[in-house]
Amino acid sequence: MSQQVGSVGAPAIALSGIHKHYRTGKLDVHALAGVDLTIATGELVAVMGPSGSGKTTLMEIMGCLSRPSQGDYLLNGIPVDGVEPDALADLRGSEIGFIFQAFNLLPRLTVVENVALPLLYARVPRRTRRERAMAALARVGIDHRAEHRPKEISGGERQRVAIARALVNDPSLILGDEPTGNLDTERGQEILEILEDVNADGATVVVVTHDPTIASHAPRQIKIRDGVIENDSGSRQ
Repeated sequence: MSQQVGSVGAPAIALSGIHKHYRTGKLDVHALAGVDLTIATGELVAVMGPSGSGKTTLMEIMGCLSRPSQGDYLLNGIPVDGVEPDALADLRGSEIGFIFQAFNLLPRLTVVENVALPLLYARVPRRTRRERAMAALARVGIDHRAEHRPKEISGGERQRVAIARALVNDPSLILGDEPTGNLDTERGQEILEILEDVNADGATVVVVTHDPTIASHAPRQIKIRDGVIENDSGSRQ
């Protein structure tokens, strides 16, 4: 897995006293209210909670898409709060792979071009981009669709493409926000098996879901409600 300079043996994720406030008109929304959470390198974790519980906000902070209003976050031992925006984007691009419910594929690009996008942003040479994108597609069993466009493939195939894009930079952390939410049970099971395989290869995988059936695949389950952790089934540490 990709590895930034951090503390050797540090957990993948270490959150301490995390608060997140949003201002909506005159309303102050306290989305997270003092979250303490440590996730060891190589864990497979499900974060559960009802709509509005704060689970997506938590994922955005873990993914360095949003900074906390208060508290400390160490990603692989790196204090995220002290990283400048440009360097944070580089850190996010090299260390974190994102999988979203809506796939977020660009319709005008082919499958292989969509998967190669993170490598383009990382200024990887074109020929290398295609080779690595094809390897990522093969890893999830969708390389035969490389020259198709997203509208020409099924929902399950589009999610495989999204996973290939998340894996193409060989990140140490995979974050999935309801990654099976738009799929039927059979296709959802296939996606979960891919994520389990990725985890078995050494990546830390965190899946945000409201579905107990999906969460049951994770050895560790964290339940969040009203911006605080209500229950944590435990860690491998």
